[in-house]
Amino acid sequence: MVNILIIDDEENLRKLLARVIELEGYAVIQASNVKEAIRLLNKENIQVVISDVRLPDGNGVELTTRIRKEYPGVEVIVLTAYGTIQDGVNAIKNGAFDYLTKGEHQEKIIPLLSKASEKALLQRRILSLESRLQERFGFENILGENRLIKESISLAKKVAATDSTVLLLGETGTGKEVFAQAIHYESPRRSKAFVALNCSAFPKDLLESELFGHAEGAFTGATKSKRGYVEEANDGTLFLDEIGEMNIDLQAKLLRVIETGEFYRVGESKARKVYVRFVAATNRDLEKESEVGNFRKDLYYRLSVFSIYLPSLRERKDDIELLASYFIKQFSMKINKQEPTLNKSFLKALEQHPWKGNIRELKNVIERSVILSEGELTEAILPSDFIVEQDENSLALSTMEKNHIVKLLKHTGGNKTQTAKLLGIALTTLYQKIKDYNLQ
Repeated sequence: MVNILIIDDEENLRKLLARVIELEGYAVIQASNVKEAIRLLNKENIQVVISDVRLPDGNGVELTTRIRKEYPGVEVIVLTAYGTIQDGVNAIKNGAFDYLTKGEHQEKIIPLLSKASEKALLQRRILSLESRLQERFGFENILGENRLIKESISLAKKVAATDSTVLLLGETGTGKEVFAQAIHYESPRRSKAFVALNCSAFPKDLLESELFGHAEGAFTGATKSKRGYVEEANDGTLFLDEIGEMNIDLQAKLLRVIETGEFYRVGESKARKVYVRFVAATNRDLEKESEVGNFRKDLYYRLSVFSIYLPSLRERKDDIELLASYFIKQFSMKINKQEPTLNKSFLKALEQHPWKGNIRELKNVIERSVILSEGELTEAILPSDFIVEQDENSLALSTMEKNHIVKLLKHTGGNKTQTAKLLGIALTTLYQKIKDYNLQ
Protein backbone atom coordinates (compact mmCIF):
# COMPACT_ATOMS: atom_id res chain seq x y z
CA MET A 1 0.00 0.00 0.00
CA VAL A 2 1.20 3.52 -0.82
CA ASN A 3 1.74 5.71 2.24
CA ILE A 4 0.91 9.43 2.01
CA LEU A 5 2.12 12.03 4.52
CA ILE A 6 -0.01 15.19 4.80
CA ILE A 7 1.67 18.19 6.47
CA ASP A 8 -0.68 21.06 7.39
CA ASP A 9 -1.31 22.95 10.63
CA GLU A 10 -5.00 23.45 9.77
CA GLU A 11 -6.43 20.36 11.45
CA ASN A 12 -9.88 20.39 9.82
CA LEU A 13 -8.48 20.79 6.30
CA ARG A 14 -5.86 18.13 6.98
CA LYS A 15 -8.41 15.60 8.22
CA LEU A 16 -10.78 16.31 5.32
CA LEU A 17 -8.02 15.81 2.77
CA ALA A 18 -6.93 12.62 4.56
CA ARG A 19 -10.46 11.25 4.38
CA VAL A 20 -10.71 11.92 0.63
CA ILE A 21 -7.39 10.19 -0.01
CA GLU A 22 -8.16 7.21 2.26
CA LEU A 23 -11.37 6.53 0.34
CA GLU A 24 -9.15 5.89 -2.73
CA GLY A 25 -7.27 3.12 -0.91
CA TYR A 26 -4.17 5.03 0.22
CA ALA A 27 -2.77 4.91 3.75
CA VAL A 28 -2.53 8.41 5.23
CA ILE A 29 -0.25 9.71 7.99
CA GLN A 30 -0.65 13.24 9.32
CA ALA A 31 1.69 15.90 10.70
CA SER A 32 1.05 19.49 11.75
CA ASN A 33 4.59 20.84 11.45
CA VAL A 34 8.04 20.24 9.92
CA LYS A 35 9.55 18.66 13.04
CA GLU A 36 6.81 16.04 13.26
CA ALA A 37 7.00 15.43 9.49
CA ILE A 38 10.74 14.68 9.60
CA ARG A 39 10.20 12.28 12.51
CA LEU A 40 7.56 10.41 10.49
CA LEU A 41 9.72 10.36 7.34
CA ASN A 42 12.46 8.69 9.36
CA LYS A 43 10.05 6.22 10.96
CA GLU A 44 7.52 5.35 8.24
CA ASN A 45 7.83 4.15 4.64
CA ILE A 46 6.47 7.26 2.91
CA GLN A 47 6.06 7.47 -0.87
CA VAL A 48 4.38 10.88 -1.33
CA VAL A 49 4.29 14.04 0.82
CA ILE A 50 1.52 16.63 0.49
CA SER A 51 2.70 19.78 2.25
CA ASP A 52 1.31 23.24 2.87
CA VAL A 53 3.70 26.07 2.01
CA ARG A 54 3.09 27.96 5.27
CA LEU A 55 3.94 25.87 8.32
CA PRO A 56 4.42 26.92 11.97
CA ASP A 57 8.12 25.96 12.07
CA GLY A 58 9.17 26.15 8.46
CA ASN A 59 8.38 26.61 4.80
CA GLY A 60 7.04 23.97 2.41
CA VAL A 61 9.31 25.10 -0.43
CA GLU A 62 12.43 24.75 1.72
CA LEU A 63 11.11 21.44 3.08
CA THR A 64 10.81 20.17 -0.49
CA THR A 65 14.54 20.75 -1.02
CA ARG A 66 15.35 18.85 2.17
CA ILE A 67 13.09 15.92 1.33
CA ARG A 68 14.49 15.55 -2.19
CA LYS A 69 18.02 15.54 -0.78
CA GLU A 70 17.54 13.27 2.24
CA TYR A 71 14.69 11.04 0.98
CA PRO A 72 15.30 10.62 -2.80
CA GLY A 73 12.52 8.06 -3.22
CA VAL A 74 9.81 10.44 -1.96
CA GLU A 75 7.74 12.74 -4.20
CA VAL A 76 6.34 16.06 -2.93
CA ILE A 77 3.12 17.87 -3.83
CA VAL A 78 2.86 21.42 -2.46
CA LEU A 79 -0.37 23.18 -1.45
CA THR A 80 -0.38 26.95 -2.02
CA ALA A 81 -2.86 29.58 -0.98
CA TYR A 82 -4.78 31.57 -3.59
CA GLY A 83 -2.58 34.25 -5.08
CA THR A 84 0.69 32.59 -4.09
CA ILE A 85 1.27 30.53 -7.22
CA GLN A 86 4.91 31.63 -7.26
CA ASP A 87 5.44 29.49 -4.17
CA GLY A 88 4.32 26.46 -6.16
CA VAL A 89 6.60 27.34 -9.06
CA ASN A 90 9.53 27.71 -6.67
CA ALA A 91 8.69 24.34 -5.11
CA ILE A 92 8.83 22.65 -8.53
CA LYS A 93 12.22 24.26 -9.15
CA ASN A 94 13.33 22.75 -5.84
CA GLY A 95 12.23 19.27 -6.92
CA ALA A 96 8.50 19.08 -6.10
CA PHE A 97 6.42 16.79 -8.31
CA ASP A 98 3.72 19.47 -8.69
CA TYR A 99 1.66 22.02 -6.77
CA LEU A 100 -2.05 22.65 -6.17
CA THR A 101 -3.91 25.77 -5.06
CA LYS A 102 -6.11 25.31 -1.99
CA GLY A 103 -9.77 25.29 -2.92
CA GLU A 104 -9.23 23.23 -6.05
CA HIS A 105 -7.01 20.59 -4.50
CA GLN A 106 -9.80 18.20 -3.47
CA GLU A 107 -10.95 17.75 -7.07
CA LYS A 108 -7.46 17.41 -8.58
CA ILE A 109 -5.53 15.67 -5.83
CA ILE A 110 -6.38 12.02 -6.63
CA PRO A 111 -5.19 11.97 -10.30
CA LEU A 112 -2.08 13.90 -9.31
CA LEU A 113 -1.47 11.61 -6.35
CA SER A 114 -1.73 8.55 -8.61
CA LYS A 115 0.96 9.90 -10.93
CA ALA A 116 3.21 10.98 -8.06
CA SER A 117 2.98 7.60 -6.32
CA GLU A 118 3.79 5.77 -9.58
CA LYS A 119 6.88 7.93 -10.02
CA ALA A 120 7.91 7.38 -6.39
CA LEU A 121 7.62 3.60 -6.72
CA LEU A 122 9.57 3.64 -10.00
CA GLN A 123 12.25 5.80 -8.43
CA ARG A 124 12.55 3.35 -5.53
CA ARG A 125 12.98 0.44 -7.89
CA ILE A 126 15.74 2.37 -9.67
CA LEU A 127 17.43 3.22 -6.36
CA SER A 128 17.18 -0.41 -5.28
CA LEU A 129 18.75 -1.58 -8.55
CA GLU A 130 21.53 1.00 -8.23
CA SER A 131 22.15 -0.13 -4.66
CA ARG A 132 22.42 -3.78 -5.72
CA LEU A 133 24.76 -2.85 -8.59
CA GLN A 134 26.90 -0.77 -6.24
CA GLU A 135 27.01 -3.63 -3.75
CA ARG A 136 28.07 -6.06 -6.47
CA PHE A 137 30.47 -3.83 -8.39
CA GLY A 138 31.44 -1.08 -5.92
CA PHE A 139 34.68 -0.68 -4.00
CA GLU A 140 33.36 -2.90 -1.19
CA ASN A 141 33.73 -5.74 -3.69
CA ILE A 142 37.51 -5.16 -3.86
CA LEU A 143 39.16 -7.16 -1.08
CA GLY A 144 42.52 -6.40 0.47
CA GLU A 145 44.25 -5.18 3.61
CA ASN A 146 47.65 -4.69 1.98
CA ARG A 147 48.94 -1.10 2.03
CA LEU A 148 49.45 -0.95 -1.76
CA ILE A 149 45.95 -2.11 -2.68
CA LYS A 150 44.44 0.23 -0.08
CA GLU A 151 46.27 3.14 -1.68
CA SER A 152 44.93 2.11 -5.11
CA ILE A 153 41.37 1.92 -3.75
CA SER A 154 41.72 5.31 -2.06
CA LEU A 155 42.84 6.94 -5.32
CA ALA A 156 40.06 5.27 -7.29
CA LYS A 157 37.42 6.47 -4.80
CA LYS A 158 38.65 10.05 -5.13
CA VAL A 159 38.57 10.08 -8.92
CA ALA A 160 35.26 8.17 -9.18
CA ALA A 161 33.17 11.25 -8.35
CA THR A 162 34.74 13.20 -11.24
CA ASP A 163 34.57 12.86 -15.01
CA SER A 164 38.36 12.61 -15.37
CA THR A 165 39.88 10.03 -17.70
CA VAL A 166 41.58 7.23 -15.72
CA LEU A 167 44.46 4.96 -16.73
CA LEU A 168 44.76 1.69 -14.79
CA LEU A 169 48.24 0.17 -14.80
CA GLY A 170 49.43 -3.26 -13.73
CA GLU A 171 50.02 -6.84 -14.75
CA THR A 172 47.38 -9.03 -16.35
CA GLY A 173 44.97 -10.46 -13.79
CA THR A 174 45.33 -7.74 -11.15
CA GLY A 175 41.66 -6.72 -11.37
CA LYS A 176 41.71 -3.70 -13.68
CA GLU A 177 38.16 -4.28 -14.97
CA VAL A 178 36.91 -4.71 -11.40
CA PHE A 179 38.41 -1.30 -10.58
CA ALA A 180 36.90 0.24 -13.71
CA GLN A 181 33.45 -1.06 -12.75
CA ALA A 182 33.83 0.27 -9.21
CA ILE A 183 34.83 3.71 -10.52
CA HIS A 184 31.73 3.73 -12.74
CA TYR A 185 29.24 2.49 -10.12
CA GLU A 186 30.54 4.97 -7.53
CA SER A 187 30.24 7.85 -10.00
CA PRO A 188 27.33 10.14 -10.94
CA ARG A 189 27.04 8.04 -14.14
CA ARG A 190 26.14 4.88 -12.19
CA SER A 191 22.63 4.70 -13.66
CA LYS A 192 24.01 4.77 -17.21
CA ALA A 193 25.83 2.07 -19.18
CA PHE A 194 29.22 0.59 -18.33
CA VAL A 195 30.66 -0.78 -21.57
CA ALA A 196 33.91 -2.77 -21.77
CA LEU A 197 35.98 -3.33 -24.92
CA ASN A 198 39.16 -5.43 -25.08
CA CYS A 199 41.33 -3.72 -27.70
CA SER A 200 43.49 -6.81 -28.19
CA ALA A 201 40.51 -8.94 -29.23
CA PHE A 202 40.03 -7.39 -32.68
CA PRO A 203 42.25 -6.63 -35.71
CA LYS A 204 42.69 -2.93 -36.60
CA ASP A 205 39.90 -2.57 -39.19
CA LEU A 206 37.37 -4.50 -37.14
CA LEU A 207 38.32 -2.67 -33.94
CA GLU A 208 37.51 0.69 -35.55
CA SER A 209 34.09 -0.58 -36.56
CA GLU A 210 33.48 -2.04 -33.09
CA LEU A 211 34.57 1.17 -31.41
CA PHE A 212 32.83 3.75 -33.61
CA GLY A 213 30.22 1.73 -35.50
CA HIS A 214 29.67 1.75 -39.25
CA ALA A 215 27.24 2.81 -41.93
CA GLU A 216 25.34 0.41 -44.16
CA GLY A 217 27.56 -0.62 -47.07
CA ALA A 218 30.74 0.76 -45.46
CA PHE A 219 32.52 -2.50 -46.22
CA THR A 220 31.79 -6.02 -47.41
CA GLY A 221 29.36 -7.60 -44.98
CA ALA A 222 28.04 -4.29 -43.59
CA THR A 223 24.44 -5.02 -44.54
CA LYS A 224 23.03 -2.49 -42.06
CA SER A 225 24.19 0.41 -39.91
CA LYS A 226 25.59 -0.43 -36.51
CA ARG A 227 26.25 1.55 -33.35
CA GLY A 228 29.72 1.21 -31.88
CA TYR A 229 30.87 0.88 -28.28
CA VAL A 230 31.33 4.65 -28.03
CA GLU A 231 27.64 5.26 -28.73
CA GLU A 232 26.56 2.39 -26.48
CA ALA A 233 28.43 4.08 -23.63
CA ASN A 234 26.92 7.53 -24.22
CA ASP A 235 26.36 9.31 -20.87
CA GLY A 236 28.09 6.36 -19.19
CA THR A 237 31.59 4.88 -19.02
CA LEU A 238 33.65 3.14 -21.73
CA PHE A 239 36.37 0.84 -20.41
CA LEU A 240 39.14 0.23 -22.94
CA ASP A 241 41.15 -2.77 -21.79
CA GLU A 242 44.61 -3.48 -23.26
CA ILE A 243 44.70 0.02 -24.77
CA GLY A 244 48.41 -0.49 -25.57
CA GLU A 245 47.43 -2.96 -28.31
CA MET A 246 45.45 -0.37 -30.30
CA ASN A 247 46.81 0.51 -33.74
CA ILE A 248 48.50 3.92 -33.77
CA ASP A 249 46.29 5.21 -36.64
CA LEU A 250 43.16 4.40 -34.63
CA GLN A 251 44.67 6.10 -31.59
CA ALA A 252 44.31 9.48 -33.34
CA LYS A 253 40.57 8.92 -33.79
CA LEU A 254 40.21 7.85 -30.17
CA LEU A 255 42.03 11.01 -29.03
CA ARG A 256 39.56 13.12 -30.99
CA VAL A 257 36.51 11.63 -29.31
CA ILE A 258 38.10 11.90 -25.86
CA GLU A 259 38.92 15.58 -26.37
CA THR A 260 35.88 16.77 -28.35
CA GLY A 261 33.21 14.10 -27.90
CA GLU A 262 32.99 13.87 -31.71
CA PHE A 263 33.56 10.80 -33.87
CA TYR A 264 32.68 9.35 -37.27
CA ARG A 265 31.13 5.98 -37.94
CA VAL A 266 33.08 4.00 -40.53
CA GLY A 267 31.71 5.00 -43.94
CA GLU A 268 30.07 8.26 -42.75
CA SER A 269 31.16 11.88 -43.28
CA LYS A 270 28.92 13.46 -40.65
CA ALA A 271 30.34 13.77 -37.13
CA ARG A 272 28.34 12.39 -34.22
CA LYS A 273 28.46 13.67 -30.65
CA VAL A 274 28.69 11.68 -27.41
CA TYR A 275 29.29 12.36 -23.72
CA VAL A 276 31.41 9.48 -22.48
CA ARG A 277 33.82 8.94 -19.62
CA PHE A 278 36.89 6.89 -20.56
CA VAL A 279 38.72 4.46 -18.32
CA ALA A 280 41.65 2.67 -19.98
CA ALA A 281 43.89 -0.16 -18.81
CA THR A 282 47.19 -1.66 -19.89
CA ASN A 283 49.95 -3.98 -18.74
CA ARG A 284 52.43 -2.13 -20.95
CA ASP A 285 54.65 0.84 -20.07
CA LEU A 286 52.89 3.38 -22.30
CA GLU A 287 55.42 6.09 -21.53
CA LYS A 288 58.21 3.92 -22.95
CA GLU A 289 55.98 2.82 -25.84
CA SER A 290 55.36 6.47 -26.70
CA GLU A 291 59.09 7.21 -26.62
CA VAL A 292 59.79 4.58 -29.29
CA GLY A 293 56.79 5.56 -31.41
CA ASN A 294 54.49 2.63 -30.66
CA PHE A 295 51.95 4.79 -28.83
CA ARG A 296 50.91 8.40 -29.43
CA LYS A 297 52.37 10.74 -26.82
CA ASP A 298 49.37 13.07 -26.93
CA LEU A 299 46.99 10.16 -26.30
CA TYR A 300 49.19 8.88 -23.49
CA TYR A 301 49.15 12.28 -21.78
CA ARG A 302 45.38 12.52 -22.24
CA LEU A 303 44.75 9.03 -20.84
CA SER A 304 47.13 9.42 -17.91
CA VAL A 305 45.38 12.45 -16.44
CA PHE A 306 44.84 10.21 -13.43
CA SER A 307 46.86 6.99 -13.29
CA ILE A 308 46.36 4.21 -10.75
CA TYR A 309 48.80 1.34 -10.32
CA LEU A 310 47.31 -2.01 -9.28
CA PRO A 311 49.86 -4.14 -7.40
CA SER A 312 50.57 -7.72 -8.42
CA LEU A 313 49.60 -10.56 -6.08
CA ARG A 314 53.33 -11.07 -5.40
CA GLU A 315 53.39 -7.55 -3.92
CA ARG A 316 50.44 -8.26 -1.63
CA LYS A 317 50.97 -11.84 -0.46
CA ASP A 318 49.58 -10.87 2.95
CA ASP A 319 46.15 -10.73 1.21
CA ILE A 320 46.30 -14.28 -0.16
CA GLU A 321 44.54 -15.88 2.81
CA LEU A 322 41.77 -13.25 2.72
CA LEU A 323 41.26 -13.66 -1.04
CA ALA A 324 41.45 -17.46 -0.91
CA SER A 325 38.85 -17.62 1.89
CA TYR A 326 36.51 -15.39 -0.10
CA PHE A 327 36.85 -17.49 -3.27
CA ILE A 328 36.39 -20.72 -1.30
CA LYS A 329 33.09 -19.42 0.06
CA GLN A 330 32.04 -18.10 -3.37
CA PHE A 331 32.71 -21.32 -5.27
CA SER A 332 31.29 -23.57 -2.54
CA MET A 333 28.00 -21.68 -2.84
CA LYS A 334 28.20 -21.76 -6.64
CA ILE A 335 28.40 -25.57 -6.83
CA ASN A 336 26.20 -26.10 -3.75
CA LYS A 337 28.97 -27.84 -1.83
CA GLN A 338 29.82 -27.66 1.86
CA GLU A 339 32.62 -25.17 2.37
CA PRO A 340 35.92 -27.05 2.85
CA THR A 341 38.40 -26.07 5.56
CA LEU A 342 41.65 -24.39 4.60
CA ASN A 343 44.66 -26.58 5.48
CA LYS A 344 47.79 -24.72 6.68
CA SER A 345 50.02 -26.55 4.20
CA PHE A 346 47.59 -25.59 1.40
CA LEU A 347 47.77 -21.93 2.43
CA LYS A 348 51.58 -22.08 2.69
CA ALA A 349 51.74 -23.47 -0.85
CA LEU A 350 49.59 -20.57 -2.05
CA GLU A 351 51.85 -18.06 -0.35
CA GLN A 352 54.98 -19.60 -1.92
CA HIS A 353 53.60 -19.60 -5.45
CA PRO A 354 54.84 -16.84 -7.84
CA TRP A 355 51.30 -16.03 -9.16
CA LYS A 356 52.26 -14.85 -12.63
CA GLY A 357 48.54 -14.74 -13.43
CA ASN A 358 47.78 -12.77 -10.27
CA ILE A 359 44.27 -12.76 -8.74
CA ARG A 360 42.75 -14.34 -11.85
CA GLU A 361 45.11 -17.32 -11.47
CA LEU A 362 44.36 -17.58 -7.73
CA LYS A 363 40.64 -17.58 -8.45
CA ASN A 364 41.01 -20.39 -10.99
CA VAL A 365 43.18 -22.46 -8.62
CA ILE A 366 40.67 -22.09 -5.79
CA GLU A 367 37.73 -23.04 -8.03
CA ARG A 368 39.55 -26.21 -9.14
CA SER A 369 40.54 -27.03 -5.57
CA VAL A 370 37.02 -26.62 -4.21
CA ILE A 371 35.70 -28.98 -6.89
CA LEU A 372 38.33 -31.60 -6.01
CA SER A 373 38.15 -31.17 -2.23
CA GLU A 374 36.60 -33.66 0.16
CA GLY A 375 36.06 -31.64 3.31
CA GLU A 376 39.53 -30.08 3.41
CA LEU A 377 41.80 -28.20 1.03
CA THR A 378 45.25 -29.82 1.11
CA GLU A 379 48.36 -29.24 -0.99
CA ALA A 380 47.80 -32.66 -2.60
CA ILE A 381 45.01 -31.30 -4.81
CA LEU A 382 46.98 -28.28 -6.02
CA PRO A 383 48.27 -28.27 -9.62
CA SER A 384 51.64 -29.96 -10.09
CA ASP A 385 53.55 -26.68 -10.52
CA PHE A 386 53.03 -25.83 -6.85
CA ILE A 387 56.10 -26.58 -4.72
CA VAL A 388 55.82 -26.93 -0.96
CA GLU A 389 58.97 -26.74 1.20
CA GLN A 390 61.16 -28.61 -1.26
CA ASP A 391 64.96 -28.36 -1.39
CA GLU A 392 67.02 -28.00 -4.56
CA ASN A 393 67.53 -31.78 -4.88
CA SER A 394 63.77 -32.27 -5.06
CA LEU A 395 63.25 -29.97 -8.04
CA ALA A 396 64.01 -32.59 -10.70
CA LEU A 397 60.93 -33.21 -12.83
CA SER A 398 60.78 -36.90 -11.94
CA THR A 399 61.11 -36.14 -8.21
CA MET A 400 58.32 -33.56 -8.39
CA GLU A 401 56.07 -36.04 -10.19
CA LYS A 402 56.84 -38.77 -7.65
CA ASN A 403 56.15 -36.44 -4.70
CA HIS A 404 52.91 -35.29 -6.27
CA ILE A 405 51.68 -38.87 -6.79
CA VAL A 406 52.58 -39.71 -3.19
CA LYS A 407 50.60 -36.72 -1.93
CA LEU A 408 47.57 -37.60 -4.00
CA LEU A 409 47.64 -41.25 -2.95
CA LYS A 410 47.73 -40.07 0.65
CA HIS A 411 44.89 -37.65 -0.01
CA THR A 412 42.66 -40.36 -1.57
CA GLY A 413 43.52 -42.93 1.06
CA GLY A 414 45.27 -45.09 -1.54
CA ASN A 415 42.34 -45.06 -3.98
CA LYS A 416 44.18 -45.44 -7.29
CA THR A 417 41.14 -44.83 -9.51
CA GLN A 418 40.45 -41.49 -7.81
CA THR A 419 44.16 -40.60 -7.81
CA ALA A 420 44.41 -41.24 -11.56
CA LYS A 421 41.34 -39.03 -12.08
CA LEU A 422 42.89 -36.18 -10.08
CA LEU A 423 46.13 -36.55 -12.03
CA GLY A 424 44.27 -36.56 -15.31
CA ILE A 425 45.92 -39.78 -16.48
CA ALA A 426 44.76 -43.31 -17.28
CA LEU A 427 44.65 -45.84 -14.45
CA THR A 428 47.13 -48.08 -16.29
CA THR A 429 49.55 -45.13 -16.54
CA LEU A 430 49.28 -44.58 -12.80
CA TYR A 431 50.08 -48.26 -12.10
CA GLN A 432 53.12 -47.99 -14.33
CA LYS A 433 54.36 -44.85 -12.52
CA ILE A 434 53.79 -46.51 -9.12
CA LYS A 435 55.96 -49.38 -10.34
CA ASP A 436 58.63 -47.06 -11.81
CA TYR A 437 58.90 -45.01 -8.63
CA ASN A 438 58.74 -48.11 -6.41
CA LEU A 439 55.72 -46.80 -4.52
CA GLN A 440 54.11 -50.20 -3.92
